[in-house]
Amino acid sequence: MAARVAVVEDDLDILETLVYTLEREGYETSGFPDGAQALLAFRDKVPDLCLIDWMLPGMSGLDLCRILKADQRFARTAILMLTARGTEMDAVTGLNAGADDYVVKPFRSRELLARVRALLRRTQPADTAGALRRVGDLWLDTHTYRAGWKDKAFDLTPTEFKILELLVRHPDRVYSRGQVLSNLWPDDRAVEDRAVDVHIARLREKMGPAAALVETVRGVGYRLKAQE
Repeated sequence: MAARVAVVEDDLDILETLVYTLEREGYETSGFPDGAQALLAFRDKVPDLCLIDWMLPGMSGLDLCRILKADQRFARTAILMLTARGTEMDAVTGLNAGADDYVVKPFRSRELLARVRALLRRTQPADTAGALRRVGDLWLDTHTYRAGWKDKAFDLTPTEFKILELLVRHPDRVYSRGQVLSNLWPDDRAVEDRAVDVHIARLREKMGPAAALVETVRGVGYRLKAQE
């Protein structure tokens, strides 16, 4: 079944081009000029991935992103922000709003499609033996895309889940930011290291008492502390 992709963009020329490009790649694609129309359509069909322009009329792209991430129905929906804002602070703002990734306008179709493929891979459970992984009281299920601490589940985005999955695979192994990036964005080297730091910070916030397990190794990267 083709992945379902939604594009929310008020520039109709860009919207038409993006829908055409994504449909040509085989995705089931729908386009919307504003957030209100998108939310109305999402009542019937929940997308696997949303491409959202930052500067939308009425409801901003950031507001739409926050609304989606606050609704459990969209827990598995990845979000790619489209923005003309290229500063690090703008990128951090978008990621903190719940976006999984961002791309700065103007962008090439090849770059955009690489980001789309990477994000959609994260929304699909890993096809590996042993879906349930445990590190002490921390657990992660690659089939249901759920993770948690003892009897409490975390509310993770697809990107946060994939980062935790990577760390859980090899407790105590240190992963550099570059290694995390290559696992999450294997087709793209344009993503900055800062994006990893933002996703790790958000992951820790959601892990509650288990947050201390994700350790920063100064000057190197991150690791998941093994529990005895």
